[in-house]
Amino acid sequence: MRGFFSLPDQLEAARAIKINGRAQRNMHAYKTGTDGATARARRAGGPRWSIVIPAYNEEDFLPATLQSLLDQTVSDAVVILVDNKSTDGTRAIMEEAAGAHADRVIRILSDDRPGRIQALETGIAAAETEFVALCDADTIYPPEYLARAERLFDRGEDVVAAFAFGVYSDAGPFASWFARTKGAAVAWLLRNQGHTGGYGQCFRMSVMKKTGGYAEAIWPYTIADHELSHRVAKHGRILYDRDHWCLTSARRADRGRIDWTLPERLMYNFCPAFSRDWFFYEFLEPRLKARKFFNANLRDRDWEEEGPAS
Repeated sequence: MRGFFSLPDQLEAARAIKINGRAQRNMHAYKTGTDGATARARRAGGPRWSIVIPAYNEEDFLPATLQSLLDQTVSDAVVILVDNKSTDGTRAIMEEAAGAHADRVIRILSDDRPGRIQALETGIAAAETEFVALCDADTIYPPEYLARAERLFDRGEDVVAAFAFGVYSDAGPFASWFARTKGAAVAWLLRNQGHTGGYGQCFRMSVMKKTGGYAEAIWPYTIADHELSHRVAKHGRILYDRDHWCLTSARRADRGRIDWTLPERLMYNFCPAFSRDWFFYEFLEPRLKARKFFNANLRDRDWEEEGPAS
């Protein structure tokens, strides 16, 4: 077995960094069904959540990610795994997880088109629940990750997305607190924008259907998480919470080959909402195309010689 029954050190750190009195009360409310969201879901008799995890050659990271998501306090979420034509043991890990957790709904799909967007497109199409969490195969999610996102959605039907801040897996408690606090301040100042990566996005499925979600035909380039945030924001509010976060791999810290430039990011942050169609589809798109910043570039793995992050 590949460790599906033991949590890694990162997850133990995740538990320790941010469990406070309020979080403990919220977790107790979810487990006992005393919060409104859980009570409504249980009365309806079905899960509110699907979790979509696209994976390409993630045998070193996927077991810990899966374990963290299977250990959620929202214990009935449907797990949708999408193998994006892996050549290592990723598919075997998916099948092993499904066999080890026969009491859970775990679906294994395949998409041979190279690219995270393509795999997400396949996974999202299979989701039939009220909410969908899009997760990366190299990220650790605290046990109350879905429950906290659910409480953000339950603030109103106009809440279309609940985004989590990413903390690098090698960050200490203070660095984690500072990154989350800074992120929350920026999200408050620059509202209804994408301030996180694709590892920390949860959406209301009805809005994903309206907008087309992640789709190669709509946006085949990098920065897809921000472009989708733009389309989703037209339909309602995107909410953040300082205590809603996840541990993402530090191997992705250097994104210079696939990321937008600082001036492009600042234009996105400060251009008025009514001009963002122009920003994405007339200004940014031709620039990314000229630089050949396509989503499939994310399959390049220049960190592999260093091994998995600790």
